[in-house]
Amino acid sequence: MTTHESNHHAIYVPEKASRRGFLRGALAAGTGVALSNATHAFAASGKEIKIGLIGSGGRGSGAADQALSSPNSGFKLWAMADASKERLDGSYSNLSNKHADKVAVTDDRKFVGLDGYEKVIKECDLVILATPPGFRPYHFEAAVNAGKNVFMEKPVAVDAPGIRKVLEMAKVADQKGLKVATGLQRRYQKCYRDALKEVKENNIIGEIVSGQVYWNDGGVWVKDRLDGMTEMQYQMLNWYYFNWLCGDHISEQHVHNIDIANWFIGSPPISAQGMGGREVRKEKKGDTPGKYGEIYDHHFVEFTYPNGVRVNSQCRHQKGCFNQIREEFHGTKGILYLKNDNKCYATDYKGNVIWKYDFRQKDENPYQVEHNELQDAILNNKPKNDAYYTAESTMTSLLGRMATYGGKEVKWDDAIKSEIQLMPAKVTWETVPPSKPDESGNYPIAIPGVTKVV
Repeated sequence: MTTHESNHHAIYVPEKASRRGFLRGALAAGTGVALSNATHAFAASGKEIKIGLIGSGGRGSGAADQALSSPNSGFKLWAMADASKERLDGSYSNLSNKHADKVAVTDDRKFVGLDGYEKVIKECDLVILATPPGFRPYHFEAAVNAGKNVFMEKPVAVDAPGIRKVLEMAKVADQKGLKVATGLQRRYQKCYRDALKEVKENNIIGEIVSGQVYWNDGGVWVKDRLDGMTEMQYQMLNWYYFNWLCGDHISEQHVHNIDIANWFIGSPPISAQGMGGREVRKEKKGDTPGKYGEIYDHHFVEFTYPNGVRVNSQCRHQKGCFNQIREEFHGTKGILYLKNDNKCYATDYKGNVIWKYDFRQKDENPYQVEHNELQDAILNNKPKNDAYYTAESTMTSLLGRMATYGGKEVKWDDAIKSEIQLMPAKVTWETVPPSKPDESGNYPIAIPGVTKVV
């Protein structure tokens, strides 16, 4: 099975482009579109369903490819938006070459700029939201208010106000009969689904009492500041390293593993405490000041769930270290081991294998299954709304960040009510980013015991 764990969203600036003329546009992020009373569901009537892609980076282009690769008929890519014309054109070319009969994006439906999402939403029936996560709540709000079905990537927010916005709009989506799927693809992976059935229905490991979830690897790309860039252009280019755009890697990547803990335990945690910092994400001689933004390179969090169940969470971006991306759960009768390469199995406490997934099967790519099932729900008007659990799991990752940044135990009930908003109410290329460098060009780093997080 092919997976795409390293295909992250990106803002692209072509090397030869003018830095000061870079992608002018605006985003009215905090302005809601008026609610419509019309529902927007499709029966299997043969009607053509128009797909809009908002964010044509690696993951967005991948999601569009999967949407067009579905066996369901009648779906066409109709409009696209991105902050970069070169990126949009490259994505369009690749998708057209692979899906010539399913790509119908004319030049007047290619929108460049931060306000392009609004134009795509007007043109389409189903929108794919794949920009940096900070924008997600407001793009989701606009799509739902306009009566459009949605596929959106994870995580779905970078702060508690954004989470509350997603949960609010999830309810509106239900009221309108809209269908929503999200990019937590392990929930669509057969070995995980089978493992959950074994745990919940066949009780193979007994009652879950603890767990461990991991995303430890060498990290992701980093992009240097280019001559002539404004601060906003630089942070959008290097969005992964700024919390108002990314939410830190505990959220952007590790949300996958945290989501599995919530799924198998059956609820989000009630509190978290932990530690983290920057051991290797430090500028060296010759580096551009502030090269690594403001995020940590490691987090270790202890999540406490109802009934005292505790899950230890590790995520680390450090090269040359022990890597693992997986989950495990300890029950009263045994241990369950999960991994997205289909090597899922359970043992008793003597080491005897009591269940093993047959990973020799040719299972369908879970990234593809997401879109197949979303489209089936749209065509046949089946209930479908992943926004609730994705918002909960994203909030769990943010709870972990709050715990590591603040150095104190943080209660779920306090965290979800936090009024600290990282994402500005309105973003244009002229906006002063909320993360500001000091006189030397470095960004403030969270200090445990000092930084206010709730």
